[in-house]
Amino acid sequence: MNEIIKNMMDRRSCRAYTGEQIKDEELDLILQAGVWAPSGMGAQSPMQVVVQDPELVKKLSAMNAAVMGSSADPFYGAPTVVIVFADSEKMTYVEDGALVMGNMMNAAASIGVASCWIHRARQVFDSEEGKALKKAWGVPDSYEGIGHCILGYAAAALPEGKPRREGRIIKVG
Repeated sequence: MNEIIKNMMDRRSCRAYTGEQIKDEELDLILQAGVWAPSGMGAQSPMQVVVQDPELVKKLSAMNAAVMGSSADPFYGAPTVVIVFADSEKMTYVEDGALVMGNMMNAAASIGVASCWIHRARQVFDSEEGKALKKAWGVPDSYEGIGHCILGYAAAALPEGKPRREGRIIKVG
């Protein structure tokens, strides 16, 4: 089987991390995979903000948890958080940002880095505190949070994939 397709079929979301920081070379490869994601009309609007400072990761985790009305760590102890933003003035901004997230997670899996897409980025960065962070980071006002891509090393082996449901492909013509 093609190595890229096998990687996509084997990738799993990780919800338990060792806490060990990923290597800079690994992070750079993952970020480049995101940069090279397709985008509508080639606009390349998505931006990635990398957070590895433990205190800021903790703050972002608490902000995300507050959206859920929870105090649990929605980042599962991952030491790296990449927030993907995209320009809401572009018609395909959500799709463009989602492609960045997918590319990063597949790239991470291919080099032995665990990942998971954590939602609620839009709500976190629509808050006053979130808007202040965006401003401090130089993220334009028109950019919305698409997702948090958490990265790290899995604390345990990831589970096997569930069998795929039948009837999700329709061939016409």
